[in-house]
Amino acid sequence: MSFNYFYQPVSSITKLAVGLKEILVDTKTKYQHVMIAELYEYGLSLILDDLIQVAEADEAFYHEALVHPALFLHGSPEKVLIIGGGDGCAAREVLKHDVKSIKLVDIDGELVELCKKHLRRINQGALENEKVEVVIMDGKEFIKKENQIYDIIILDLTDPFGPEISKELYSKKFFNEIKRILDSNGILVTQAGTAFYYADIYDSVLNNLKSVFKFVKDYENWIPSFGYSCCFMLASDKQVVMHVYEDVLEERIKKKKIELRFYSRDTHISLFKRRITRKLI
Repeated sequence: MSFNYFYQPVSSITKLAVGLKEILVDTKTKYQHVMIAELYEYGLSLILDDLIQVAEADEAFYHEALVHPALFLHGSPEKVLIIGGGDGCAAREVLKHDVKSIKLVDIDGELVELCKKHLRRINQGALENEKVEVVIMDGKEFIKKENQIYDIIILDLTDPFGPEISKELYSKKFFNEIKRILDSNGILVTQAGTAFYYADIYDSVLNNLKSVFKFVKDYENWIPSFGYSCCFMLASDKQVVMHVYEDVLEERIKKKKIELRFYSRDTHISLFKRRITRKLI
């Protein structure tokens, strides 16, 4: 059997060949090229500027790893801010917790509308949930003007090794601006690309976070459709928030009684015990 292939860049050299079954949407918004397609082996997928952002077969490995460690470590978050995440999947995971409100800020309103229509099977209508306020705005500008204090801030952004503008969202200056609206017991979590292919950029992001917050933890999880282990970073000024006993964590997870496909007490522990994957040469 022959297939049409979509070739996704994994690094500046390596590419991942993915079988393309059916293109549902192929358009350009003001900010990016958007493709929504059915992919062989990965199912319904969102592809932005030739990079898979969401794939039905494995997106839980990304979104549960991004969202749940921070929310379960905090224990009782009420106000959550998501910068990026226009696909609605991070919001879907946050809604599983008993939060009072979620503010989602994404620069691309056209993308958000496409995801409302075509990704509902994956995001479960999270972008239209009454607890979710969607703000169409540049995240940097929003952070500068915002005065509300949040318990959790989630950065679900373009990779730090992407365009120059994306690097600004991982800078010491931006992290300082975020800290201004983060509660003193709050937690910031960001995805941080791949340390295997872009170690220097990864280390730069990690050092920027460490220069702003007292306590920083990095971890990773393998995302098959990305073609690499995706890295994440947690940051807070309260050590007690970042270090929760295993039995307390297990009790919090049991008490929530939420549907989880990847995350658990054991996966939480393993995420933080394993080393970040880097080149051995």
